[in-house]
Amino acid sequence: MFRAVLLGVSLGVLLSPGARGALPATAGQEEPPLPSAAAALVGEITVFPRPPITWLEVQVELSRRGFSGGPIDGIRGPQSSAALRAFQRSQQIPETGELDERTARVLEMEAPALAWASLAVDDLAGLQPLATTWLGKSRQSALAHETALELATERFRAGAGFLRRINPGVDWDAITPDTLFVAPAAEFVAKPGRAAYVEIRLAEKVLEAFAVDGRLLAHFPTSIARRVEKRPVGDLKVVVVVANPDYTFDPAVFPESEEAKELGRKLILPPGPNNPVGVAWVGLDRSGYGIHGTPDPAKVGHTESHGCFRLANWDAQSLLGLAWIGMTVRVVP
Repeated sequence: MFRAVLLGVSLGVLLSPGARGALPATAGQEEPPLPSAAAALVGEITVFPRPPITWLEVQVELSRRGFSGGPIDGIRGPQSSAALRAFQRSQQIPETGELDERTARVLEMEAPALAWASLAVDDLAGLQPLATTWLGKSRQSALAHETALELATERFRAGAGFLRRINPGVDWDAITPDTLFVAPAAEFVAKPGRAAYVEIRLAEKVLEAFAVDGRLLAHFPTSIARRVEKRPVGDLKVVVVVANPDYTFDPAVFPESEEAKELGRKLILPPGPNNPVGVAWVGLDRSGYGIHGTPDPAKVGHTESHGCFRLANWDAQSLLGLAWIGMTVRVVP
């Protein structure tokens, strides 16, 4: 687990249960100043609540509310703009994709966008190299994170390059439990409750969850099948919801793999964030199809799959709290 203190907050330390690790500040103390590269990405006003000012703050606050724009990097991109438009739609305000005055007021932040954080002893002890072959992966105890940077990017929903940029003094290859770094404070995500149904829009490469009354609850970028004939259109049903699934490697699904041709048999790969289906599996009532996580969040919505719908692991985890057996998944062109 990790510990984090929100920058600019004097109410004490925000922790997850069982969190450990050194912190720069506790209640009544001042936190260290932000690295200059990080300070340039947040607004100068340290009193909250207040509207977001920068795109980093927009990305973090949207993520807190269940509107994912891909890995947080402080840069306005197509997925961030799509997430903002989805939020605007959920609030019944014009879908401009811009941080206009009305949107900023509605997207009010309760806390700063960045936090001082550290990784715990157990986090670092759980890191392990990832085998390069399917057979090697099947023999591992877990398909865990390989590096501290990889773990931190997933935990804090951030891009690896972004974390390096805002922490220029951190040697990510020499992280210890006492190493402090700045990260997006986006892990405290609101839980809107169970969704009534999910809609996947293939052309936009997005997955959205809706309440019974039609309210938009969540928005996630998604990858879709490379081949058009592998993209199901119409209503599907959820048949299974699994956290931390294992993965059955079927050589028939990977005809491009020389190793698959040589193996000629199925393999069971253990659970973990580097499992091919990540940390969540929402199986659908069409054989071999599901919605799942991925170890490559930066590729979501940019690269294509063999047929399933891929989400970043953090979005797949959020979907687990929304999905239920029998829920409709509506796939539209």
